[in-house]
Amino acid sequence: MNQIAAPEAAAVQKTSTLAEQAYRAIKRDIISGTLEPGRALRLEFLKARYELSFSPLREALNRLHSERLVESEALKGFRVATLSLKEMHDSMRTRILIDCDALGRSIERGNAEWEAHIVGCLHTLSWITRQPVSDDAFEAHYDQVEQRHLALHQALIAACDSRWLLDFSMTLYVQTERYRRPMLVNLFRTNAPRDVSKEHRDLVDATLSRDTANAVALLEAHYRKTAELIEVSLAPTGQVKT
Repeated sequence: MNQIAAPEAAAVQKTSTLAEQAYRAIKRDIISGTLEPGRALRLEFLKARYELSFSPLREALNRLHSERLVESEALKGFRVATLSLKEMHDSMRTRILIDCDALGRSIERGNAEWEAHIVGCLHTLSWITRQPVSDDAFEAHYDQVEQRHLALHQALIAACDSRWLLDFSMTLYVQTERYRRPMLVNLFRTNAPRDVSKEHRDLVDATLSRDTANAVALLEAHYRKTAELIEVSLAPTGQVKT
């Protein structure tokens, strides 16, 4: 009996691994805009693109649907979720509530290791943003900047001692990243006036000084500024619903 169960268990594990692979790949392409808002996600297209079978692709689509990155309609199947300024502002306001609460808790509970991790993340983010980059390497450079940017924001709230807050924060990051990415690419290419590095330094300084009120205010202002720039960047393009 065990001899029969072992292959079945291996098959289940393989399917689960492939589903995770499909989920990560499709999610990455949605967030980056490679799979543009509103695009139909037909299984034949996805099978050819990701070289995966229907079963893990369906599982990945259902998971992305639960995260609001994918929409479904009866008889029409799945498509990439459309962009909506109302949805963007809603998710950003919720992110402010979650992350500001988590930051306040982290300032209260954080130790020396937490502080050192924040300083390290700020340094690596500052370092990568100062590196020269050619046009053909721009996308790879942007991805590296974003990885370090996320790492800094995660470090700031890492000591909140709440798995729920951290999970919600990451979910909201993914939602807002769909909107941030085209706006940030535009800022990088045009050198638009926003000193994000200073915003991060000021936020870190207030956090390490244990000035909770100032740190929370700076984090909220940081997110609100991003929301304003997203609206300015995307509203005239016709890519989003109001």
